[in-house]
Amino acid sequence: MPLGSEPGRRRRNDRLVIASLAALAILVTVGLLWSSSRLPATYSVMGMGHAEFGGGPADEVHGGHTAHGWEGPPRQPGDRDVSELTGPRDRPADVAVELVAARDGDRYTLNGSTPGPQLRVEQGDLVEVTLVNESVPDGVTLHWHGVDVPNAEDGVAGVTQDAVAVGGTHTYRFVADDAGTYWYHSHQVSHAQVRGGLFGTLVVAPPTGEAADHDVVAAVHTYGDGPTVNGRRDGLRVDAAPGESVRVRLVNTDNEVKRAWLADGVAFRLLAVDGHEVHEPGPVTAAVVLAAGGRADLGFEVPADGTAVRIELGGVTVVVAPPDADVSPPDAQDAPADDVDLLHYGTPAPLGFDPGDPDREFEYRIGRRFGLVDGRPGRHWTVNGRMFPDVPMFVVSDGDVVRMRIESSGADNHPMHLHGHHAVVLSRDGEPATGSPWVVDSLDVGRDETYEIAFVAGNPGIWLDHCHDLVHARQGLVAHLAYTGVHTPFRIGGPGANEPE
Repeated sequence: MPLGSEPGRRRRNDRLVIASLAALAILVTVGLLWSSSRLPATYSVMGMGHAEFGGGPADEVHGGHTAHGWEGPPRQPGDRDVSELTGPRDRPADVAVELVAARDGDRYTLNGSTPGPQLRVEQGDLVEVTLVNESVPDGVTLHWHGVDVPNAEDGVAGVTQDAVAVGGTHTYRFVADDAGTYWYHSHQVSHAQVRGGLFGTLVVAPPTGEAADHDVVAAVHTYGDGPTVNGRRDGLRVDAAPGESVRVRLVNTDNEVKRAWLADGVAFRLLAVDGHEVHEPGPVTAAVVLAAGGRADLGFEVPADGTAVRIELGGVTVVVAPPDADVSPPDAQDAPADDVDLLHYGTPAPLGFDPGDPDREFEYRIGRRFGLVDGRPGRHWTVNGRMFPDVPMFVVSDGDVVRMRIESSGADNHPMHLHGHHAVVLSRDGEPATGSPWVVDSLDVGRDETYEIAFVAGNPGIWLDHCHDLVHARQGLVAHLAYTGVHTPFRIGGPGANEPE
């Protein structure tokens, strides 16, 4: 029958109607997906994502938090507020410091410099730091990276406090319980503020014990014009006599992994990782891998013949030598082929808990897939197969032994940083650890690698557990560790314009 006939016209019209309805259905579906992916202007982290209990008991606050939407659940009788989980308020400070944050063009400063002042305290000191925001327009906080502070002192905008607005102040108080190498940085718009220089270093020295003749901090940071050590593009020079002992505390404040080594095959000992001493470290000549946010303490002696020791940091150098030594740059050298394998370095020592009998077990599977996040299409990071903001809230109770499996799939490495806790590495890709307890707060999980870690949940609060490639964190690679019966009144966005990543 010809199409121009009446039945033919009806069939053609029917096809047009069906096609129009199908197109409309697609547009409606896309619109709904776009709308559902949009984040509200303000919300509570207690209301985002979904709770995971790792085989342990649920609790009313976190067990039903998804049902409360973006507001999160109301505080229940007996709950603790994160703002109550503070450092001591009833004793005078042993160390009191004021840090004034300012913006200077594309860079940020603390007390007029970047990096900010190096803080050195003694183990057991009560540290009091008053943060003053002189001119950082987006607001500012201070997070004490690697220091297991009480939750209210953790400095995460929208989770543990409001960002400090221009003209405002905020005081942090905590006891420096653990000796080691740490650093501090803003956790408000952190991907921009840390890269722009809003950070500094913190050394907690033991009150007793044998100290090195020279104790030096070397913070590696890349600004727009290239890599630096302690803010110096020309590197760092340390004067030391032959035979003197040296401890160099390396701090990686960048988003990328770093490798460090001693030139000319000079041996050293890896004394500490992420602020924790290595048990019986032996001499090595391999390179040390520094995760983003991670620290490593190297120990060595200046050669008896007075030659210079050069620590290569990928574009910048720390030179340790007698004042009259020749420190002219040597011919280019290849980096060591091998890295110090912390899975087997040093010798075993007691952990103080049994990771083989955990109270909770979690998975943190990192992937990437196409989707919409806050209305933006693209390939986004996922945690356990879900995109931000549908990320896990790992729920624990005070005293739990927690075991976690972290798996990275794809083309990027991820320096995973758990706030408020240190974890021991149990295995990598199924190979068990046999050396010194490898205790970390910043663990570089390489491409297609899997780690098992364990820790004791002994610091109540709401804690970030995120990638310290801060661009990745901004793109949604973040989760939270939440204790039962703990509630936060702070909000992302809102009056404080809180934006932690």
